[in-house]
Amino acid sequence: MEQRTLGRTGRNVSVIGLGTWQLGADWGDVREDEALEVLEAAHDSGVRFLDTADAYGDGRSEQLIGAFLRSRPGHDVVVATKAGRRVMPQRAETYSLDNLREWTDRSRANLGVETLDLVQLHCPPTSVYGDDAVYDALDTLVAERRIAAYGFSVETRAEALAAISRPNVATVQIVFNMLRQGPLAEVLPAAAAAGVGIIARVPLASGLLSGKYDENTQFAANDHRNFNREGKAFDVGETFAGVDFTVGLQAVRRIAPLVPDGATMAQFALCWIIDQPGVSTVIPGARNAAQARGNAAAAQMAPVPSDALAAIRSVYDELIAPQIGSRW
Repeated sequence: MEQRTLGRTGRNVSVIGLGTWQLGADWGDVREDEALEVLEAAHDSGVRFLDTADAYGDGRSEQLIGAFLRSRPGHDVVVATKAGRRVMPQRAETYSLDNLREWTDRSRANLGVETLDLVQLHCPPTSVYGDDAVYDALDTLVAERRIAAYGFSVETRAEALAAISRPNVATVQIVFNMLRQGPLAEVLPAAAAAGVGIIARVPLASGLLSGKYDENTQFAANDHRNFNREGKAFDVGETFAGVDFTVGLQAVRRIAPLVPDGATMAQFALCWIIDQPGVSTVIPGARNAAQARGNAAAAQMAPVPSDALAAIRSVYDELIAPQIGSRW
């Protein structure tokens, strides 16, 4: 699989990674054996970047990854975790050096490592992005070798640009897909110019871009696609990329005829993302081994042709942009 440099980490990662929120919680139930099968299938398919968080299953996702990687001595996998969302309600003053030490030490124990490859602040309050003390604390953790590098997982383009402007921020993780094209204009060029890596999350718009859903699709009660459609638990932009479900279905039905023979809708959606200049890696989730293998195979597709790119943009401009505007 193609490898790209992950921003200022200097590490090479696979262009298709694996997001592991679903291995922890909020996507229905996933058994431990199923989770390990997903990790094995992804690794066997060339995936060398895993994204997790201390809040995913209150550490369950990190623990599963740690157990899996201990079975692969000498592995070359880069693991990015996230910190800060276990503490609710969210307050800017929570992001202190003492708390960051505590959070990262817990993640180090969960993953079974001395030094975390990459720690991302997990969509913190907006004021955190302008707080010099937070960056000083993160630099201290690097100096203490608790972490090798740090970045931010953001909700908005403005937050992304604020993080990119800081000299030691290695990466920015942002929602980016065919239905959330806002980062194209400013964020991706700014990151590329600064040497900051871009991790594209929610690449399939919570499964909308798999093409498998319709108006009758039902989601489990403990699946965020059920309980967070109105943003009652966390930012609604994390669920279906903030797009109204019915509008999203309309968009997907217009994009579906563009999918080339031999590819799935999901693979086409992932290919569109990695074709965009400035993207380091994309992190689709997978609930089973077949999905993990299918996602990884998107790295072998030919680039999306220009006429298809134009058609996808038209769908976005006509259906999606009027709904979500500049919210994210």
